Amino acid sequence: MAGGTWSSQNKVRPGVYIRFTSDRGLGLTVSDRGVVAIAEAMSWGPVETVQEIEAGADMTPYTGYDITNPQNRFLNEIFKGTNRTAAPNKVLLYRLGATGQVAATATVAPLTATAKYPGIRGNDISIVITELTTPADTFTVSTVVDGEIVDQQTAETVEDLTANDWVIFSGTGALAATVGSPLTGGADGTPASADYTDFLAAIEPYKFDALIYDGTDTTVQDAMVAFVKRLAEEEGAYTQLVAANLTNPDDRFVVNVMSGVVLSDGTALTPQQVTWWAGGALAGAQYNESLTYASYPNAVDVSPKLTNSGYIDALTSGQFVLFADDGVVKVEQDINSLVTYTTDITEPYHKNRVIRLLNTIANDIYQQFSDGYIGVVNNNEQGRMMFKSAIVGYLLTIQANQGIQNFEAEDVTVEAGEDIDAIVVNLAIQPVDSVEKIYVTITVN
Repeated sequence: MAGGTWSSQNKVRPGVYIRFTSDRGLGLTVSDRGVVAIAEAMSWGPVETVQEIEAGADMTPYTGYDITNPQNRFLNEIFKGTNRTAAPNKVLLYRLGATGQVAATATVAPLTATAKYPGIRGNDISIVITELTTPADTFTVSTVVDGEIVDQQTAETVEDLTANDWVIFSGTGALAATVGSPLTGGADGTPASADYTDFLAAIEPYKFDALIYDGTDTTVQDAMVAFVKRLAEEEGAYTQLVAANLTNPDDRFVVNVMSGVVLSDGTALTPQQVTWWAGGALAGAQYNESLTYASYPNAVDVSPKLTNSGYIDALTSGQFVLFADDGVVKVEQDINSLVTYTTDITEPYHKNRVIRLLNTIANDIYQQFSDGYIGVVNNNEQGRMMFKSAIVGYLLTIQANQGIQNFEAEDVTVEAGEDIDAIVVNLAIQPVDSVEKIYVTITVN
């Protein structure tokens, strides 16, 4: 399906093309949000593969560690949500390729056991082969991880064994007993910038509401920023990048995290690590919700601590910052990095609540019109009225959920385009924002 933005009616491919504009103050079913994409340098899992992890799932098959392990800190933070908004419902996890990745191995002649995936997690695996009394020449082969048996097979020869979730067996001949042979030599390797390029290519076909980059490589940062912009402008797919300590990104599709936190257990997280929680929270929040003053679960302090003027400078610079309020960490303001406005892209686009609304509308119209209307509906008055009716009903649903206000059917027009197979849809909406500033006057008589 083709998509993206349009400025003139010159498209060649059939598709849904959307542009945003503002009226100097400032268009089906409404889809759910809640999908996060992230690439990590990991110690286990399939390399250069997108894994879909549902909220509440056992993390072990995906990362090699259970959810309590510090290796899964990033997933724990992503799935936290806030005190008033839901956590994301899915993480698209990609394990980066890396120079020097090696799978751990152990040999108990004639058997060789090789970790299913490269990385240091393979060094925590052992193979124990125990001879049985009956039947003769039969052995129990146990795969042990961190002292726990995760697989057990009965066999006479290597050829009788089958691979499990942790190891692959190779070799030929009769088995021999061993009290325990640890796998060794597993290495994680070091990802390069090009490995993130591979990640972006792999993740592009998926739908996601937030893309997290938790590193400091400026080359990767620039590639990520360019990626989310291209998705919107050329592919008709709208998302936001969540990264930390960027240098003046100035874009509505980029959230620039500038605060670190201290968790209740004393763990200090850098701004790069806070992108885990921020990305999850931004993805989980719906189009009619704001994260302004929403709290970060189990966070008790922030770093750096800013003065009043420091917070003003941060907000006017388009920075996503946190503050500590009596041992509770909260979002100062739910904003993106946009600070330069144009006639079409005005100040409301600085608010992430508005961006969530616009992204939801744009993604829904693109997907649902592409699936159910293109090549199906006639481009005549009746067909164009079908388009209008669908959009009006959709926007009335959003208005009922307090995403927009003052909407009427007359705010949508569907007209014939310049070509016989084109239509032009115009819709005007007024996003609803949350109350963020309360001015009180107290008069003493």
